[in-house]
Amino acid sequence: MRITIFIITLLMSTFAGAALATGTTAEQIHSGAERFLETFAQEQAKEGFSVTYDTGRLDARLSLAPCKNPLSVSFSGDPWTTTQPSLLVACEGGRPWRMFLPVSVTITGDAMVAARTLGRGERLTEGAIQTDSVIVNSIRRGAITSKDQLIGMEMRRGVNAGTVFTADLVLAPAAIERGDHVIISAHSGNFSVNSRGKALASAGIGEQVLVENLSSSRTVRARVTGPGHVEIPM
Repeated sequence: MRITIFIITLLMSTFAGAALATGTTAEQIHSGAERFLETFAQEQAKEGFSVTYDTGRLDARLSLAPCKNPLSVSFSGDPWTTTQPSLLVACEGGRPWRMFLPVSVTITGDAMVAARTLGRGERLTEGAIQTDSVIVNSIRRGAITSKDQLIGMEMRRGVNAGTVFTADLVLAPAAIERGDHVIISAHSGNFSVNSRGKALASAGIGEQVLVENLSSSRTVRARVTGPGHVEIPM
């Protein structure tokens, strides 16, 4: 009986060791990537985007150290700016490892495009913008998908009708133009002092601009806080 028990125990240990030695297979990695991308597709569908993907094929002979924990899968880059991102597949634990898996991902959805030919410096109105269905992540500089992000902005350069709007094509209009009279505010805690000044350049909200203090004739560098208003540290 003892011999029989010993043999059974030995066989179970051998099988367990063999299973452990098998390691993480290409099929397990592929399945983990598929689950991750399916979840990503479902999340984007809620936002109105259609996602298709292809995880390709891995060499069936691939075998990495066994992973006791579920595989961690994430994008190694931004899937919204390329149709050929990579997934970072990793194992955390006693024998950690990581690998990059190239995949194909296509995100289709509505983006903002020019409704007509637009000139440099033109202020965007609702009539200058229309919606079109595009492969969003094929636009390397990132397609703008909300009209609210564009209305009131100015064109950095001219574009043809149908051009997809990207962040590099527009800029916030100047809140202050060169020569404008402005209110200069200096704050320190609850104490503040205001004086009149003249802008020596044009600038948008949040930008720095040189301003001449009309009382002292001194030139100071101030931050634009709104149309006609700048702020300097005290």
